[in-house]
Amino acid sequence: MSVIWYECKVKYRKTHETGEQKVVTEVYLLDAVSYTEAETRITEEIQKLTSEDFMIKNIKIANFAEVHPFDNSDRWFRSKVSLIAMDEESGKEKKSNSYMLVQANDVKEAFENTEKAMEDTMGDYTIPSIAESPILDVFPYFTGEEEQLEKYNMMDAVETLSEEASQEEE
Repeated sequence: MSVIWYECKVKYRKTHETGEQKVVTEVYLLDAVSYTEAETRITEEIQKLTSEDFMIKNIKIANFAEVHPFDNSDRWFRSKVSLIAMDEESGKEKKSNSYMLVQANDVKEAFENTEKAMEDTMGDYTIPSIAESPILDVFPYFTGEEEQLEKYNMMDAVETLSEEASQEEE
């Protein structure tokens, strides 16, 4: 079963830093295997953000082939990437478009981050457009195994350092 990205619109009363409350509709992205799971997950995530009542206005499949978060970035951009291949029968160039969600602070950085995300691509490509997305945040699926693996890797690193220190003492 493959994981699909879902765009979720949620309406709720938000309290701003000034103390003013305002009803907002915000867009979030998350991955799930079904609409039902997407609804359950967005409900859990929004309950962490607010104690107010909220309404899920819409859940739809997002047209993103890949999602690339980058540190120290606070906005999400939709990058259109055209992969270029030669059509063997006609001998003409054929473009295949896909969309990526890339985190950045501005359009220039989004372009640079899209290029970073495409570094390992073997074929030719162009980036015909980049636009800021209404998506406020992305909630990737997290099983908890990642955290366990990270702890395990840290334990390995500590053990290696301890071994190296004891070898230096000898």
